[in-house]
Parts: sequence; C-alpha cells; structure tokens
Amino acid sequence: RQHESPRRVKRAWVIPPISVSENHKRIPHLLVQIKSDKQQPGGVIYSIKGPGVDEEPLGIFSIDKFSGKVFLNAMLDREENDRFRLKAFALDLGGMTLEDPTDLEIIVVDQNDNRPLFRQDVFTGHVVEGAEPGTCVMTADATDADDPDTDNAALRYSILEQGAAGMFSINATTGEICTAQPGLDRETMGVYNLTVQAADMSGDGLTTTATAVIYLEDINDNPPEFTKEEFSMEVEEQAAGVDVGKVFAHDKDLAGSPNWLAKFTILEGDPEGAFAIRTDPYTNDGVLSVTKPLDHEVRDRFKLTVSVQNEQPLEPTAPASPRALATVRVRVRDVNEAPIFRDNPRRVSVLEGAPPGTPVTTYTASDPDTRQLQTLSYALLYDPADWLQLDPHTGTVRTKRELLHPSAFLQGGWYIALLLARDDAKPPLSATGTLSIEILEVNDHPPLLLPPAGVVCGRPGRGGSLLLGATDDDRPPHGAPFHYQLSPQQPQLARNWSITRFNVTHAVLAVLVELPEGPYSLPLLLRDSGTPPQERQQLLNVSVCHCGRDGTCEDGVLAAAAAGAGITLGALMIILGSFLLLLVLAGLGAARVRGRRRALRKGLLQRSRDDMRDNILNYDEQGGGEEDQDAYDINQLRHPELFPPRVKPPVRRDAPLSSATPLAPRKLPNSPSDIEDFINEGLEAADSDPSVPPYDTALIYDYEGSGSVASPLSSIVSSLTDEDQDYDYLSEWGPRFRRLADLYG
Repeated sequence: RQHESPRRVKRAWVIPPISVSENHKRIPHLLVQIKSDKQQPGGVIYSIKGPGVDEEPLGIFSIDKFSGKVFLNAMLDREENDRFRLKAFALDLGGMTLEDPTDLEIIVVDQNDNRPLFRQDVFTGHVVEGAEPGTCVMTADATDADDPDTDNAALRYSILEQGAAGMFSINATTGEICTAQPGLDRETMGVYNLTVQAADMSGDGLTTTATAVIYLEDINDNPPEFTKEEFSMEVEEQAAGVDVGKVFAHDKDLAGSPNWLAKFTILEGDPEGAFAIRTDPYTNDGVLSVTKPLDHEVRDRFKLTVSVQNEQPLEPTAPASPRALATVRVRVRDVNEAPIFRDNPRRVSVLEGAPPGTPVTTYTASDPDTRQLQTLSYALLYDPADWLQLDPHTGTVRTKRELLHPSAFLQGGWYIALLLARDDAKPPLSATGTLSIEILEVNDHPPLLLPPAGVVCGRPGRGGSLLLGATDDDRPPHGAPFHYQLSPQQPQLARNWSITRFNVTHAVLAVLVELPEGPYSLPLLLRDSGTPPQERQQLLNVSVCHCGRDGTCEDGVLAAAAAGAGITLGALMIILGSFLLLLVLAGLGAARVRGRRRALRKGLLQRSRDDMRDNILNYDEQGGGEEDQDAYDINQLRHPELFPPRVKPPVRRDAPLSSATPLAPRKLPNSPSDIEDFINEGLEAADSDPSVPPYDTALIYDYEGSGSVASPLSSIVSSLTDEDQDYDYLSEWGPRFRRLADLYG
C-alpha cells in the first residue's frame, strides 16, 4: 500500500510579514499583492479579514478583489497597535474556495515620536546636613512610550541646574540623585532646587525636564549664644514668685527643634537660691524670677553669672566652642514694708482677780524699713471682754478691770486679744499680733460638801457607811484631791464615826458603834490641795435608820427625806403632816365633785321611768350654774308621814290684805296633782314669814353685764299653751337638754 505524500503549498500563496512605518502619510499605500496559482477561466476573487479590516479598528486595510493588491488606508500608531494579523482568501466566481486561507502579518515600524515623561513634576527628598559624598537622596525616573527595544526609548538623565556648584549628582542611566561634595550646611542653605533632564535616543533624542527639591535636615551643630555679655534689671523687695526680666540668646539651628531649645543656669552670685531662671519655649529666651522675698535693707544688689546650652548635646562633627556666659545685674528697689511682730503669738500669764491697772506685757513690733524714719502706733483690734487697755505709743498692755474666772470669754483658761501695729507711711501698712493671756488659777474657793445629808444604818459593818463627795470652783491644781476629817474641835465624834479616803474626790463615812435611830449633825472639815490650801467646816446631816437584814434602811420615807435635805426630825414630821392633810382635802373635793356629777346623771340623763320632779334644782345661787346639782329632797312630797309637821309661822304685819295665812301644820299632798297647791301654800307662808325682808322692800341683785347670747326666760311662758312654741332648738343645746327636747320637741 502506498502512502500519500504531504500536500504541497505553492510558494506564491505563502505571504511573508510586511513592515510599514508608523505615521506613513502617503495614503493609500500599496503594501503587497497576493496571487493564487489556481487560475480559473472566469478569474479569482481575493479577500482579507481581521483587525483593521472588518474588526476594530475598521477601514485601515483594504484589498482589490480581482488583482489581490493590499492597501494601507490610514496612518498607523505603533504605540496603539504594533502589528496586525490578517487572513487572506482566494475564491472562484462561484464562491468556492480555491486555496486554504493564508496568514498576512503587517508589522508597524516604530518612529521616535514620543518624548520621555517623568513620573512626577516635582521630586522631594531629604538629607541631613553634613552628609558624606555619595549619600543618595532620591531617584528621579522617567518613561518613554516608544519601542523599548530601540534607541527611541533609550533614556539618559542629567542635572541642568542646582543653584550651587556640584553639590549633587545624578546617575545618567537610573536617575538616582546623590551628594557629590561635602559641606552641606542647613544654616547656609537649607533647600536645594535641581532641574533634572531626561533624553531618549541615548541622550540625543527628545528631552523633558522635572524639578527635584532637596531639604537639608538639621543637626545640633551650633551652640546657643547670648546676644550681649551683660544684662541689667531691677525688682521690688519682698516680692516673691515674680519675673524680674529676660536674658536673650540666639541659636542658628532650626527654631522649635530640640537642637534649638536652650537651657539656662545660674552659676554664681545667688548662694541663698533667691533667683530662678527658666526658658521661654516660644522665644527661647531666659526668664529670671524671684523665688524668695528680697530685703533691700539686707542686700540691695546682686551680680549673677548665667550660662546657656542646648537641651540636646552637640554633634561630634560640630566645631568645639566654650560655654556661653553672661552677667546679670539685679537691683533691689526699696518699698515700704509692714511692721512685724517677732513674737507672734505672745503668751503671757496673769493671776485671776488681778486689780485694774495691772501690767500684762509690752507687745511691740519692729519696722523692717531701717533706712526710713517711721513711727509705729498700736491699737486693740480684738478685746471681746473689754478687759485690757493699751498704750498706743509704747504697746504696754494693762488690765482694765478684774479678770474673772470662769468666764465665757476664756478658752481653756486663755484669753485671746489682737493688737494692731501701724506705721505712718503713705499709704500706711499694718500688722496684727496675737496676745494669748493665761489666767492663772488662784485658790480662792474651799471645797463644798455635796450632798450635805445622807442616811446610814445604825449598825456597824452592815450598811453603816455613807459615800461623801465635794466640789471646788477652782481649777486644777487647786482642787482635788480633797481631804475629809471630823471636826478637830469635837474629838468625841471619833468614838462613833470614822472617815476614810475613797478616791481623790470622795470619802466614806462609817459607823463605828451601833447608834440609835434619829438625826445626827456631824461637823466636817474639808480641805483642797491648792497653794495655799483652802478649808471649810460644814455640817453633814445624817439620819440613822433601822437596818434590815440586807443592811438597808427599812424606813424608806425617813431615809428619802433625810437624804434629800439636811433638816431636823420635827420639821420633817410637820412636812409629812401637811402633806397628808392636803391629800385628805383633795379627796373630799374629788368626792364632792363626783357626787354632783352622779346627781346630774340621775336628773337629766335617765329615761322616762324617772319622775320628772326629781329635777327640781335650787337655782337661787348665783354662779353655781348647771354643775350645781344640789336638789330639794323630793321625798318630803312623796312621803310626808316621815317628816314632822311644821309649826305655824307668825303673822307678818306687812303682808298684803288679800293674802291669807295658811293653817299650820299644812296637809301635804298625797298625789302629784296637788303639787301646785302645795307650792302656792309654801309661797304664801314665805310671804308671811317675819324673818325675811319686808314684802315691798327693793331687792339688790348683782349686775351681770349687758346683753346675753341666751334667749330671755320670759319667752318660755309667753304663751298659755305649748302648741305655738318651737322647741326643736333644745336638741342643739347638748346632752344636758336632750331630755327636754324629747318631751317638748
């Protein structure tokens, strides 16, 4: 079997790459003519397809379909398209393919039509001053859009201008800028502006420029210096914490940086540390201030030596220089100063009870202004008790009245006064001094027995003791301890009584032998511990009582009375009797009031089962009122047989002729209906009684005032019947008239 050989492609149909220069201006321009070897009787139809033909960008290339000539119809830009790959076709008149499609490659040849471009217009870099040559700062690089494989994009860099001769250099190939020479000094020139150029065609083609700005960074290579060698200033005396003045310094380094900030030091002339100096952070000047008050009279001038240096140390490369020094002269100006009490407060002591005019002390002040002639005067600024008097010229203090103790103006035994010292300057100045006077205690009060009475059992050893106490108006050490003893003038007391010390203020009185019950008066001698000691003889009233089993008094009333006051037994009995009499009288009064209230409840508050005649009360007493419930004995009306008959009264001569004297004895009524007749007969008998005032005698009644809030009683009987009377108001008079309201309402 025979193998088929590979199909052979004719050489005329294989098209080599076609080169055309960009920016070709002769258009249309014949690029190539393609031709197929398979000629048909009717001819061959040629066509091309691809970018630049039927794809973007459209219309750049075209072909003559009968001759196969390919034309360029537009200018080319290699930076946009550096080559085009097309397909060529050969067809017969019927549209049948005569040849397989072949490749048609059109290469755009570059031209130097693009200048180099720097990546930025201004390049910025920093380098420290004094940097060594060869120190690189930055790179100023550029780009070229032309073919990098040709000289059209081969760039070369150079420095056109840098303002100083040869301080910086640039790498021609990379564009890196470095220092070229030593001696960069920020204080001389702090900023360098370089003009940098980039050129293609290895430096012979198109060019472009940019700016490179190089800043020199500061180092501490310059020490601060004073602007002058001597400064003068002045300050008032006694001024502290104030600024005196400034010393001026200058530093060439960058202002505001640590290399510029100065530090000042006072080296000489201030042994007491009265001055201080600090740095003004804004101006870098030294500010001198006073830390302690200055005294013109002691020292009026100062000569200070001040140095200045940087906060940061100098760089080793900086030139060596001595420390900057300056002299500061300060003059202390004299001013008026207030007087001074050197001894403040002044403490003195005076005996209590000192008579008026007693010298206390001489309290004076001194004037610091020794170089000025001034006179001081004194006055009392505070004397709450008005106890003192002061000499305004000498400052001598004396008592104005007797100093008493205790007093509300004393504080712990001290009296506080304030003195004012004033000079005669204009304006005057003053000072205040405190005078503390201790009122020394004088032993002028003997101790006082308290309480002066007590109760003890009359049996030794079992309650037969009494605790004694005393008080003393004097303060220590003129008070306790107190000394108790029986009166030496009556030595016989020691046979029955004894006194022993209990503590510094109390003692114990004890019974030595069994004593009968009753009151005893014991003279005691009490003495304090003052200097000289004060003593007083006092009576102690002791009531000896009957002792119980537990050693206490059984007669509590006697014990309590005797313990409360030192009185005799007879006086005590009188007091007890009077007290019992008062209790009896109070009981009788309470019983009487209770009886009246009980009668009132029976008369007004009982219900209808009670006889209304029980409420006949005696109202002829002015002032008794409703509380007076002493009623007539109604039993005489109910049971007349129980009472003896009345004798016939004598006939009155002044009785009216029409009045008839009833017979005696009268017959008492047997039923309630005869009450009216009985009362009339009693009235007639009273009129005939010769023991009463005459019938026509004018009677005197007490004046009770004009007007009354109550209605007149005559209104009750103003009508013969009760039908036209309204008794509803009785219910508003309270519980006492509730019964009447029920009857008449």
